[in-house]
Amino acid sequence: MKKALIVWGGWEGHQPKEVAEIFRGQLVGEGFEVEVSNTLESFADGEKLKELDLIVPVWTMSRIEQAWVNNVSAAVQSGVGLAGCHGGMCDAFRENTDWQFMTGGQWIAHPGNDGVEYKVEIKASSSPLVAGIEDFTVSTEQYYLHVDPANEVLATTRFPLVHGPHSSNKSVDMPVIWTKRWGHGRVYYNSLGHQANIMEIPVVMELMRRGFNWSAEGKSLTPAGETLEAYTGMADNQL
Repeated sequence: MKKALIVWGGWEGHQPKEVAEIFRGQLVGEGFEVEVSNTLESFADGEKLKELDLIVPVWTMSRIEQAWVNNVSAAVQSGVGLAGCHGGMCDAFRENTDWQFMTGGQWIAHPGNDGVEYKVEIKASSSPLVAGIEDFTVSTEQYYLHVDPANEVLATTRFPLVHGPHSSNKSVDMPVIWTKRWGHGRVYYNSLGHQANIMEIPVVMELMRRGFNWSAEGKSLTPAGETLEAYTGMADNQL
């Protein structure tokens, strides 16, 4: 049985407890053994993290011990999957660039705030993560992110829809869903999920279900005995 760890907390406006419970239900339904925690100290035991198949952060706008980021990073590099959504993964620790390097992006704005109606456009791709899924419209926060050019982008949204200083630039397609690799590990991100009701939309739930399973498969595909030199980032995350 695959093992998953969900760690929730941070800014309560994102309803992390409720989102974590939705994810727990999905993972149990997929046959995972799931541990749910509301403390970042769950990242303190690096060896325990390496025994997992999947780590799901649901934590927004906090600070974290650099050693704990290093532990998560080492686990993912060893083959453990990392998957999450919205600010719970890519606005978790604004001061920690190592976390951002691993996850593939960082939130910087949501012009218009909550309630912006926009289209999520699925990219033409052979990826099973979006196979058979059509473009869809949501009314929620539209995330503008700084993103890793190494990401494999699976869905985008068009900016600008709401006037602001960014409107002076040409229209841009901003990634909504992406994957990337971190060592042997698979990383999956979906920028939807401002609150629990968005995560309960059937197409969003299906996208997350696929992302969880895909990320968790990475460990079993890691060649036995093959290791990579671990990247641990900068001491104390400072220059």
